[in-house]
Amino acid sequence: MSRIGRMPVVVPQGVNVEIKGTYVKVKGPRGEMERGFSPLISITQEDGTILVQRGSNAPTERALHGTTRAMISNMVTGVSSGFVKTLEIDGVGYRAELAGNNLVLYVGYSHPVTVEPPEGISFEVDTRTRQIRVMGYNKEQIGQVAANIREIRPPEPYKGKGIHYLGEKIRRKAGKAGKAKK
Repeated sequence: MSRIGRMPVVVPQGVNVEIKGTYVKVKGPRGEMERGFSPLISITQEDGTILVQRGSNAPTERALHGTTRAMISNMVTGVSSGFVKTLEIDGVGYRAELAGNNLVLYVGYSHPVTVEPPEGISFEVDTRTRQIRVMGYNKEQIGQVAANIREIRPPEPYKGKGIHYLGEKIRRKAGKAGKAKK
């Protein structure tokens, strides 16, 4: 049995969950999400919790068991409290600012780069610490938007300049050591 799949998903107050077979719809104060899951996994709701069970120990069902439970848990957490992914900007003259809902990045190009948030995603910029927060209720979408922002100027290995996740360890390379003696 999967340790993750075995655990019930607790549904907090104010979150409404509808389960129709393997189709789950979650509605909460931050938004609404819906998703269909594999018919190999059974999803039931009892006394304010959601239980995810599998029919057999087949490798495909075992692989889907914990994943399905984690996705349902992320849906419930997202619509109730939301998720945040934080990025940091390092580099002389590099900065970010908000123009309406859009994120404008000045990261060493000849032009500013504008990032428009998809529906359900918002940005927050702290100019003192050079941090960008990507916020929303869909964990997958937040991760993808943060990865797209990081891709605009990934951190380089010599000086570490660029955009990276908060707490990310950047592999550094040694610079040119000098000319070899003849």
